[in-house]
Amino acid sequence: MKITRKDVEHVAALAHLELREEEREHMRQQLDDILTYVDKLNQVDTSQVEPMAQVLAPSRADAALRDDAVGPCLPRQQALAAAPDADETFMKVPKVIER
Repeated sequence: MKITRKDVEHVAALAHLELREEEREHMRQQLDDILTYVDKLNQVDTSQVEPMAQVLAPSRADAALRDDAVGPCLPRQQALAAAPDADETFMKVPKVIER
């Protein structure tokens, strides 16, 4: 698989990234390596592998979770002071849902 400079520029534009010349070459090599590896994975015979929704065994899937517990939180005024735009009670954010 060969990723071209044009491919990298296209992906960077889609992601709204500005890359320097050396970053473009580095990214081209990394993307090429990733797709080469995916090609190898596509060659593996998985016909005898049962489809699954989780990659961890059920006993291991729960191991990463912890019980919810109340812990210390940031005082409201300190949190609001860190916000780019806030009033005395809430952080102000751009509207993302239109009616």
